[in-house]
Amino acid sequence: MRLQSFLSAALFVFLFILTGCQQEPEPAKRPNILFAIADDASWQHFGAYGCNWVKTPAFDRVAEEGILFSRAYTPNAKCAPSRACILTGRNSWQLEEAANHSPHFPAKFKTYAEALGEHGYWVGSVAKGWAPGNPGEINGKRRELTGPKFDELKTEPPAKFISNNDYARNFETFLDARPDGQPFCFWYGSTEPHRAYEFEAGMKYGGKNRDDIDKVPGFWPDVDTIRTDMLDYAFEIEYFDHHLQLMLQKLEEIGELENTLVIVTADNGMPFPRIKGQAYEYSNHLPLAIMWPDGIKNPGRIFHDFVNFIDFTPTFLELAGLTDKEAGMQPVTGKSLTDIFYSDENVTPERDFVLVGKERHDVGRPDDKGYPVRGILKGEYLYLRNFKPERWPKGNPETGYLNCDGSPTKTYILNTRRNQGIMEYWQLNFGKRPGEELYHIEEDPFCMTNLAGNQSFSEIKANLSQLMEEKLKAQGDPRILGNGDIFDNYEYAGAVRNYYNRYMSGEDVPAGWVNKSDYDTDLAEK
Repeated sequence: MRLQSFLSAALFVFLFILTGCQQEPEPAKRPNILFAIADDASWQHFGAYGCNWVKTPAFDRVAEEGILFSRAYTPNAKCAPSRACILTGRNSWQLEEAANHSPHFPAKFKTYAEALGEHGYWVGSVAKGWAPGNPGEINGKRRELTGPKFDELKTEPPAKFISNNDYARNFETFLDARPDGQPFCFWYGSTEPHRAYEFEAGMKYGGKNRDDIDKVPGFWPDVDTIRTDMLDYAFEIEYFDHHLQLMLQKLEEIGELENTLVIVTADNGMPFPRIKGQAYEYSNHLPLAIMWPDGIKNPGRIFHDFVNFIDFTPTFLELAGLTDKEAGMQPVTGKSLTDIFYSDENVTPERDFVLVGKERHDVGRPDDKGYPVRGILKGEYLYLRNFKPERWPKGNPETGYLNCDGSPTKTYILNTRRNQGIMEYWQLNFGKRPGEELYHIEEDPFCMTNLAGNQSFSEIKANLSQLMEEKLKAQGDPRILGNGDIFDNYEYAGAVRNYYNRYMSGEDVPAGWVNKSDYDTDLAEK
């Protein structure tokens, strides 16, 4: 018994010493975050989606070594509200003033970049962050919603109107300034392919050919002017992708790529009529590829269910070890994407719908009123409700349809009516719309055939309308709850406030994003 007691005591001492010598397990290493966002690029115009006339090797690499998302959507297809959704994890109708374009950003909504900067991340951004609008101030200093700017280094751009910001070298400057041991969070906000474009740059500098384009959307005429415009747009996407490629190479060179979550997307669809600023399939459906060598299981997958731009913020917070409450943020609505990262599956049953909508975008209607829309995508259908169908969806004709950037495509379509008496293209792109729209987007991705009035689809329309209302009410959407006019009463932050009334009174009010030739004074009363 004495020997047994001695051995037991000795074993206890041995285990105690052994346990005491063991180090505490290290906490999981928080990943770096590189968020790359093109300015106005539609989802199908990246190589990984099968596009051959736009060359995007960096995006394609991220997709091949990570996950390509086939149904990623922004809730609101315009720069400022789309970016606000990304930064807060909330739908635009949950963001008060920030639902609009060029607003005053509400002080109550902290962004993920601000939160991560307060919790151990080295945070920065280059070029276009959240814009346009007034981000406000904190303690007398202008808020940096996407992080402090690293914009000092310049380069010679390959064409007129392309930014001279050397995005990739400024990213290197950001990395060089990072304190040792800190994870980083960087926002690469290219200003391409936002307009303006140098006409024929795609052919002159990019070696492109009009015949390379496999498909012109059916709501535009298939003519050389429009194909040339599309090639110039493609050339600018390739410039965005080129700098992303340099950033990936830099991360690989310094040994940081393996533990960097790389997200590549765009804020809204291409800056052409019937796409940017609208609520159709090509407006809200955006490119998305994500890689993270240390974290994503079974890379090379294509994920087929819906994901939403409001899912980015909860993803970043989770990977940083934070809840929205711990981060000091308003409650997020989105759902973290980590369930997709850590799974072999290419579908997730609960990701079966996404909500879209808009309020007031660019100026151009009497008293600065918007064109409110809400919609839902579920299964193969897109349902839209236009709350003010008496208004012009692109802005009033007499002020130039100001919710559509000036372009050769816009001017050509307007001239088909003016000079040739062809109404079809004008109606599709600029004409007024019915109160409800329903599209079978699998068969009709350009949303050309409205099924809302077809009795064969009445049950589908009713079910989608009911589900949309239920979800929006649960999110506290003022538009659905009967207080939607609040969005029209928020002030613009830019110098173009009250544009319509000032212009109609004879004032020469600047609107540099449209062409003077696009003003349709003969349609003012129609």
